[in-house]
Amino acid sequence: MLFSKIRPYSFPASNIAGNAFFFIGLFCLITTSVIGQNETDEAPLLHIRNGVSFRKDSVFSLNLRFRMQNRMAYFTQLDGSADPIVEARVRRLRLRLDGFLLSPKLSYYIQLSFSRADQDLVEDVIAQTIRDAMIYYRFSPNFYVGFGQGKLPGNRQRVISSGNIQMPDRSVANQLFTIDRDFGVFAYKTIPLNTAQLQLKTAISTGDGRNALPSNNGLAYTGRVEFLPLGDFKNSGDYSEGDLEFEPTPKLSVAATYSFNQKAARTGGQLGKTLPEPVDMQTFIADMMFKYNGWALLGEYFDRSLTTASSEVTSLSTLISVQQGRALNLQASRMLGRKSEVIVRYTTARPVASLRDFQPEYHTKAVGYTRYFNGHRIKLQSYLGLDDRLYSDGSTSGTSYKNRLQAMVQMELGI
Repeated sequence: MLFSKIRPYSFPASNIAGNAFFFIGLFCLITTSVIGQNETDEAPLLHIRNGVSFRKDSVFSLNLRFRMQNRMAYFTQLDGSADPIVEARVRRLRLRLDGFLLSPKLSYYIQLSFSRADQDLVEDVIAQTIRDAMIYYRFSPNFYVGFGQGKLPGNRQRVISSGNIQMPDRSVANQLFTIDRDFGVFAYKTIPLNTAQLQLKTAISTGDGRNALPSNNGLAYTGRVEFLPLGDFKNSGDYSEGDLEFEPTPKLSVAATYSFNQKAARTGGQLGKTLPEPVDMQTFIADMMFKYNGWALLGEYFDRSLTTASSEVTSLSTLISVQQGRALNLQASRMLGRKSEVIVRYTTARPVASLRDFQPEYHTKAVGYTRYFNGHRIKLQSYLGLDDRLYSDGSTSGTSYKNRLQAMVQMELGI
């Protein structure tokens, strides 16, 4: 292979047109044979080991990467009560650009999405191409702030890049209760405690989600605390699913997030359809990541409620549209050598008692197998799951279902 092992390439500032053509050629041909860096969606990667890099001394850098996820899936009811469905699509197609300007202290992170399934269509009409557009300033190695649109410091599986998750998609608990992306001001502080570590993350944002139009004067306030009692994970492994690094000693991260969204205008706060009237909602999340010698365990707990009194909400459709309740997601995995992994997942989500006639409860039991060719950058994922979506009266009519079988194969390729 022509580029069997590539390092970042620095382009001179002159001859821009020639560099552009050369870059396009590299972009089409590059593959790597080393495990790439684990990325999170909280900060840019300034020193990359793979991808394509433009750099001008210490005053400018641009790292460019892409990734795509191509998927085929099959859905059927085990009791034969519904016709099978076959899905074939590009689940994600992303372009990521990050680097710095003037100084490494002033950095940026841009991520664009191009597939229909990846654009979070608002009201099924408006495509959301811009996922992240963040400017960061680093005051010290342990403290930096951000301004722009990016992921709030919410549940771990959401902040983990979709390129670093083990199964083709995140859990149904994440889909129902995550706080997702928003526009605002972010701050991140790491406090070393001998061999342990404390991480503080906070944000003040609009509360309306990606690329939102002004809706009201309400804001969202989010805070997160993470404690790593056994020290750092290798290669940012606390924000990457699966123990691909084979941690030689046990590593643990436990965390809690609280988010208050004042005058939320959408059913999921930053996600979902527009509500008839705004409400105040709060979301509490606790999660953990444990890794050791090829074993990994991810756990997440969610609790969402309205702080607006029921008597203050004049629309019944508002009350029954906001997903309120609790959810639990558990995921365990074992590496079978350096290239293969098996995963199991159990997820449950239940609405609050007053909404059980309007909102279903969910249960998922799933197993997966992933074959890694270049870490998370190039991998083949398979998934087999049983899903329940049931209302309190046990009905399985309409959009409800029981023992829905889902089989999926997904290929991810990126740099």
